[in-house]
Amino acid sequence: MAGEQLQVLNALDVAKTQWYHFTAIIIAGMGFFTDAYDLFSISLVTKLLGRVYYHVDGSPTPGTLPPNVSSAVNGVAFVGTLSGQLFFGWLGDKLGRKRVYGMTLLLMIISSVASGLSLGHTSKGVMSTLCFFRFWLGFGIGGDYPLSATIMSEYSNKRTRGAFIAAVFAMQGFGILAGGMVTIVVSGIFKNRFPAPAYAVDPIGSTVPQADYVWRIILMFGAVPAVMTLYSRLKMPETARYTALVARDAKQAAADMSKVLQVELEDEAAKVQQITTAQSNNYGLFSKAFLRRHGAHLLGTTTTWLLLDIAYYSQNLFQKDIFSAIGWIPKNTTMNALEELCRIARAQTLIALCGTVPGYWFTVAFIDVLGRFTIQLLGFFMMTVFMLGLAIPYHHWTTPGNQIGFIVMYGFTFFFANFGPNSTTFIVPAEIFPARVRSTCHGISAASGKLGAIVGSFGFLYLAQSQDPAKVDAGYSTGIGVRNSLFMLAGCSILGCLFTFLVPESKGKSLEEMSGEKEEEEEQVQAGSNGSTLPV
Repeated sequence: MAGEQLQVLNALDVAKTQWYHFTAIIIAGMGFFTDAYDLFSISLVTKLLGRVYYHVDGSPTPGTLPPNVSSAVNGVAFVGTLSGQLFFGWLGDKLGRKRVYGMTLLLMIISSVASGLSLGHTSKGVMSTLCFFRFWLGFGIGGDYPLSATIMSEYSNKRTRGAFIAAVFAMQGFGILAGGMVTIVVSGIFKNRFPAPAYAVDPIGSTVPQADYVWRIILMFGAVPAVMTLYSRLKMPETARYTALVARDAKQAAADMSKVLQVELEDEAAKVQQITTAQSNNYGLFSKAFLRRHGAHLLGTTTTWLLLDIAYYSQNLFQKDIFSAIGWIPKNTTMNALEELCRIARAQTLIALCGTVPGYWFTVAFIDVLGRFTIQLLGFFMMTVFMLGLAIPYHHWTTPGNQIGFIVMYGFTFFFANFGPNSTTFIVPAEIFPARVRSTCHGISAASGKLGAIVGSFGFLYLAQSQDPAKVDAGYSTGIGVRNSLFMLAGCSILGCLFTFLVPESKGKSLEEMSGEKEEEEEQVQAGSNGSTLPV
């Protein structure tokens, strides 16, 4: 009996699906709804920002954000997110998941509202304040990654843990969808209320003054779902695994989970003391013991997330340009500012409906059946196939009459990203590392992913430019074109397949089995019964 798992942890592992599971999914999931809404909504409004703040009198085309400004506006939140993932991931292991969880959401609320209130006497001033607040928005969003994943993994039972964590992450799909729908509604209302001619007819009149309110309302709406769940986050009890294995408070862990599970649980203070004081269970993140036990795992989670996000975020950030290239969005001179915004939002919403959202929920349905490894490997492989399917006959897809086929292939790329590595790279780091460094390791893995997003956000704005100087956007130099960019992204997916083999399968196993804490506990008990001392 002595070598068995703590009763409070075993009770969580074998618990049937209960209301508290769904409550945790909603509380954590609404954070990801907000995350996705905020991070992707900016890609919808960049062309509007260019028309409002960078109009050039006499120019044959509408104003666009200069390359450096566009890179900053699109990428600064990712820089903040990367910083927040590292900082709040570490803080979640030091102070506890619950104590830090409310901070991140409050920061997201304040920054979302402040982003919409960005002020300045010049266009440079407005963009500078927007970037400032979006950095702090990203900082708060960054904390949500390791904390939400860790909290959900530590609350879940081992039979359906993958589905629960995936359901939290799947709320991103609804956040992306909401970003498109809110943009369609807001731009539609203003477009009908304040009619304007096309740019070719009246360059100045095509962007009504009220358009300046549109992008602000869209960005500020991101605070609404966060406000709705703030109180619930603040009232959540700390996870039993943190309280028992990290804070070493057996009594509080048993009391908290007795209320959650509605069963009587022993505190097992002596057993908690034995486990947490074992020398084999106290190695740090930068120790040889961690490198030996989990070094390859951390390399696997960081590299696969990095490669996935290079491909995933690159496509999201220039998808509006792909739609223009294949004729889904008319030439910008034939539309006014709000009509262009509405059309971009409609295109992105359609992709979310057909490819993004279903992919997330296929993962929820099958992750505890097929396993993390299989879904991730399949996802990377199919992303490679569809990207090559887009790139090799690219001229065919962009000729009149074939555009719908291009969109279908493009949608399948997103489907297999979400029914694949975009979900599993979020899930696995919350399952395979010890409780005392779980949030930190997830934060490191997620930060590696956001580094990939930064490469996509900054690099592909330039790389995806046409090789024909006559077709290059204003302010940019020639690039390698969309076709060659797709070849590069396919290469990232192939590498993702290879690095997936470093990541262990966690389906159906307890967190302690995956992290090695259960083995360490049993070794300590056995050593104690033999009267021997564990080696350092």
